[in-house]
Amino acid sequence: MAALRPCTLLLPVAALLFFCAAGFAVRFPDPPGAWLLSLAAVAAIAAPPLAALLRLFGPARWLAALALLSAFAFAVESLGVATGWPYGRFYYGEGLGPLLGGLVPYLLPVSYVPLVVGAVAAARHPRSRPLWTLRSAALLTLIDGVLDPGAALLGFWVWPGGGPYYGVPASNYLGWLLSGAVSSAVLVLLWPRGSPAPPALLDGTLLALAFWTGVAAFGGLALPAALGVALLAAFLARRAGIRGCARVTFLKKN
Repeated sequence: MAALRPCTLLLPVAALLFFCAAGFAVRFPDPPGAWLLSLAAVAAIAAPPLAALLRLFGPARWLAALALLSAFAFAVESLGVATGWPYGRFYYGEGLGPLLGGLVPYLLPVSYVPLVVGAVAAARHPRSRPLWTLRSAALLTLIDGVLDPGAALLGFWVWPGGGPYYGVPASNYLGWLLSGAVSSAVLVLLWPRGSPAPPALLDGTLLALAFWTGVAAFGGLALPAALGVALLAAFLARRAGIRGCARVTFLKKN
């Protein structure tokens, strides 16, 4: 008898747990050891897509992708905090833990890279890498439309000047479109030619969307919550449409 695929059970259960955890985060935004809870959450979100990416890329290409994406994330976010470009003026709070150089959290790559992986996998276009990159950048920007208002609500980062979208300035989304294009291009260029996108590459983004949609819903952020529901539905449909729904990487077939 075929084993029950975790994509039919474990992923929805995990997404529900992250959605419910969002209610706790909104109700108790600054519990003792908050950044350790953030570390545990982002590690759990990152594990499935990064493990699937390792299987797809192989060790050398995988390490190159992680190194390049992490370096870019640190560079562009540090530039943003220090100068206000390309996102607008903001700074990080204490919820994501210690800051590298007093600017950005050490956790940054662990939370950012899985989003890039998920967006690139979902937006895959087998015949046009430039179009693939642009689609992924647009998708990352939409994801941030759910994430950023919730993160500001929880105090993960602060926009001193505010903005029209739940306190977030429009410049932030132009910045995400630009940085998303660069980070997506890195992964697209490293992608093995002709290789399909394993479904597990989308799982980290699905879990992140479940959490941030929950934050928006419990926090009374109507538009981000609605956008989150739409993106969750789109990602689930995309995942289901990928041939051979993959098992979670660290579970083996009997």
